[in-house]
Amino acid sequence: MDPQTDSQAADGGRVLIDHAHEGHFGARLRAAREARGYTIEACGQALRLPVRLIRQLEAGEYGGIDYQVYLSGYLTKYGRHVGVDEEAIQAELARLAPRQRQPDLVVTGGVSHSRYLLERYVTAATYVVLTAIIVVPMVWLGVRGTLDRDMPRLAPLDASPVAQQDAPATSSTSAAAVASATQPQAATPAETRPEDQQPVLASMAMFPPLDHSAARTPLATSAAAPAAAATGQGGHELTLNLPSASWVEVTDATGQRLEYGILPAGTQKSYHSDSTLDVRIGNAGGAQATLDGQAVQLDGFRRANVARFRVDIRDGKAAPVSY
Repeated sequence: MDPQTDSQAADGGRVLIDHAHEGHFGARLRAAREARGYTIEACGQALRLPVRLIRQLEAGEYGGIDYQVYLSGYLTKYGRHVGVDEEAIQAELARLAPRQRQPDLVVTGGVSHSRYLLERYVTAATYVVLTAIIVVPMVWLGVRGTLDRDMPRLAPLDASPVAQQDAPATSSTSAAAVASATQPQAATPAETRPEDQQPVLASMAMFPPLDHSAARTPLATSAAAPAAAATGQGGHELTLNLPSASWVEVTDATGQRLEYGILPAGTQKSYHSDSTLDVRIGNAGGAQATLDGQAVQLDGFRRANVARFRVDIRDGKAAPVSY
């Protein structure tokens, strides 16, 4: 009778490990291999197992094999190869079954759903706030800098010196001057704010974002200068008649400016030249221009209340053209 069966009968059917017979099945494996004339190397090559592992199986040294499933596979495969009975193989596997180690249970703590949601949304909100703190100031600075640099400044076409030049023309008698002198307090507020009565139009030139009072200084200076009746020399004559204050720029072919500034209302001025002239007139709604005595239709050259044309001279004749 097999010792394994005796041990089970004596202990009420419990499976015990008989350390005294651990080498018994290994000896049967070795005897079966030698009976067939196999070498350990030939068996290892046929079964694709290491020679060291086959030696451990024949010696009954199972301690180097970590898991029971591997040990059962090795014993079954090697026993069938050398011709050991299937019953003997199963008996050895049953004897070794208690050697299998159950995996240890690991206790893990759970997280409540509310805490999970809180941590999730707090993290997302933190990223959103940090992104807003970094991006919003950069966008604001970029947009503000672009607007200050690119937007044209609005400047009145009339300045205080021009308004002061028109004031004597409106006075018809010396009695009105005496009356204004007797009431200095009433006249002072009207003179300190002449810009409130002037039309505000966009200048055709781009100005840097400087102080408005400093930017107006060149315009006021040019407007305060007395306008001459004629400017330049040449056989062709361009005459401008301005019923209202207008911003005027006249440039010759060399790039020299014959006129650049605000001319007061009622100005009539002529420009003489034998070469091309570039003309720009702001507030051109009522302005009139003649070229060598011929009227120039400014409506065809006007855009957004600004007339812009070029005096082109060909074959001794001057004619206005667009540019």
